[in-house]
Amino acid sequence: MVSRADRTAFAEWWWTVDRFLLVGFIALMVGGVVLSLAGSPAVAERLGYDSYHFVNRHLAFFLPAMAVMLATSFLTPRQARRAAFVVLVISLVLMLAVLLVGIENNGSRRWINILGLSLQPSEFMKPAFVVIVAWLFAENKRRPDIPGNLFALILLGIAVALLIAEPDFGQTMLIAVAWGALFFMAGVPWIWIAGLGALGIGGMFAAYSMLPHVAARVDRFLSPESGDTFQVDTAMEAILSGGWLGQGPGEGTVKRILPDAHTDFIFAVAAEEFGIVICVGLVALIMLIVLRGLSDAIRKDDPFARLASAGLIVLFGVQSVINLAVNLSLMPAKGMTLPFISYGGSSMIAVAFGMGLLLALTRRSAEARPVRPRMPGRMRESAA
Repeated sequence: MVSRADRTAFAEWWWTVDRFLLVGFIALMVGGVVLSLAGSPAVAERLGYDSYHFVNRHLAFFLPAMAVMLATSFLTPRQARRAAFVVLVISLVLMLAVLLVGIENNGSRRWINILGLSLQPSEFMKPAFVVIVAWLFAENKRRPDIPGNLFALILLGIAVALLIAEPDFGQTMLIAVAWGALFFMAGVPWIWIAGLGALGIGGMFAAYSMLPHVAARVDRFLSPESGDTFQVDTAMEAILSGGWLGQGPGEGTVKRILPDAHTDFIFAVAAEEFGIVICVGLVALIMLIVLRGLSDAIRKDDPFARLASAGLIVLFGVQSVINLAVNLSLMPAKGMTLPFISYGGSSMIAVAFGMGLLLALTRRSAEARPVRPRMPGRMRESAA
């Protein structure tokens, strides 16, 4: 047991970190391993790999992701901001490189091969982007002579331009929502919020009009008979076939024909094999994590820490909602992973980095925790 009087780095971390959030994230990561065992073997066999190809790769990224999250959670707010800045710059440079030498898959260039590993830079850009935008908004509030709001808007434009060029409309929408949430929480006048809201709606109409793949997805969602809806229809069939208690581990049949059962539609696999009850528990855990993160953010006195931690938990929550909504056929397919649950090395480590930043920024002040001084042995005997 770690003593409250212990002043080592680990003890300081243990007594100041939000252990509810920490346990929640670890529970999701372990759940991701279990669901990888359920959803990925059938996909691997269809692609000609060994049955446990994706399971082994998921496990290979599990420990590095855990290490990244824990190591990042030890950072101070200033160190967290610096780490986010470095990751953001590297990610933006790699996103530019992706457009030139990236790996093309299904008409999109989102990945780049580095030392034999396929990396998706936009995944790492998201949490770093949120932290730096939060810092710009906070600085603008603290020092009005610094045009932090303008720099934040320029940064949004750069990120959106690179994402649309890939193209990746789902990630574009995600960071735009996170940016808008930060913009609102920063206390910007309502006229600006209304103006940017109108601009965002106009951007969505422009995307529908000018980007064929966006229009095709929206049309398939509004009129399923207008195109191929096999994945979404199969996911709904898997969810319905599971019932309340599921078919049992390894007993699912619909998952065997679901193309992205290990990534975008892992929730459907969970419903088929473990039932709606487990899925409700998973959704409840995600909801509790989001509420806890927002509660921690509200209690922070530092404007930067408050905005950054709130932005990170909003990013986590909105990404989760998008994935779940797609699985339940409540919105057009986006190709969005379920944080810590879906297969994907870049996604898992990037989410771990983001949640490590959240744990670092929401840590309580070390000076604020009560410490009872130890009494010398003779004094304890006298007191007895």
